[in-house]
Amino acid sequence: MTPSRYTLLQSQLQNRVLLLDGAMGSLIQQYNLSEEDFTGDKFVGVTLQMKGNNDILNITKPQVIKEIHSRYLEAGCDIIETNTFNGTSISQADYNTQKYVYEINFNGAKNARETADKYSTPEKPRFVAGSMGPTNKTASMSPDVNNPGFREVTFDDMVNAYTEQVRGLLDGGVDIFLVETCFDTINIKAALYAINQELEKRDIDKCPIMVSATIADKSGRTLAGQTVEALLYSVSH
Repeated sequence: MTPSRYTLLQSQLQNRVLLLDGAMGSLIQQYNLSEEDFTGDKFVGVTLQMKGNNDILNITKPQVIKEIHSRYLEAGCDIIETNTFNGTSISQADYNTQKYVYEINFNGAKNARETADKYSTPEKPRFVAGSMGPTNKTASMSPDVNNPGFREVTFDDMVNAYTEQVRGLLDGGVDIFLVETCFDTINIKAALYAINQELEKRDIDKCPIMVSATIADKSGRTLAGQTVEALLYSVSH
């Protein structure tokens, strides 16, 4: 985010409530895309099924993603999220597409940026939030009840995965980072560390970062067992 974009966003927030868009996955389902739509020309001959890997559509079906962005902008949203919820090497390993992570995120940010700019006016500028999901791994808990000390990923693994995602999102032109739908505090801290390290490397002083967490049940705690207050304290240090 450039200093002018940061100032613009700040001035908008001081004067009105900004609306964030909604779900991406459920709208993608409405298009009834085929396996061929997901693979496109780039992934012809892949051995694993690509259908369901929504993030790959940033490369193979950008027009669909841009259309979904447009629908939200036409409805009045001020901020649209990139289609990069599963855009890390950890999540993309399920499809053996880890080497395309930067491309997924760059194109995801570029698709959103171009669409947001198309709908922006001086009176109602539009912004892009880089979506960073929790991944399908947890650094806080063991997936094996018989081995509570075991971890599938380390903090460093998470940082490395998120760093590659952050680079693609920044190069593609996001205004904001949204670490979303999180349930594991260590995963969140790894994402925040990766963001701040990359911002520092690029001499970017100001870039908004948002975090959203998932409360597991009526106990008011995350899956990792923290209350909202405890989570706030944990990610603030």
